Amino acid sequence: MFLEQLDVLSSRKRGSSRLTRNSKIFKTIIKAIQEKKGENIVSLDLRKIGEAVSEFFIICEATNAPQIRAIADSIEDAVNKECGENPYHHEGRSTLQWVLLDYVNVVVHILLPDNRKFYKLEEMWSDASLMEHND
Repeated sequence: MFLEQLDVLSSRKRGSSRLTRNSKIFKTIIKAIQEKKGENIVSLDLRKIGEAVSEFFIICEATNAPQIRAIADSIEDAVNKECGENPYHHEGRSTLQWVLLDYVNVVVHILLPDNRKFYKLEEMWSDASLMEHND
């Protein structure tokens, strides 16, 4: 699953618009995660990393598969309604252990805690500026 997600990200190009943490889509995603009680929400600013596949990663945890589904659905619904966008690509909805929602300039990762500890995305992208988004 992990390698498939990396392949998807590496096979497409970033969009041309530059996002910030104040961008509508970014704020909409964070709010949608918070509304479904996603935990340990962080964003990684990848804009200064040349090999990065996106401008931002937003990473959060869910305690179980139904919550992962609820968070992913909440994000997709809110972004569609508020921003008129659908994900360019998504992965992981069949297993619900790690769901990836790719909005090109921002990629959302929703993981179970054990998977997050195992894959260590924050460490993999340790050159990125990290910001917490917990209430």
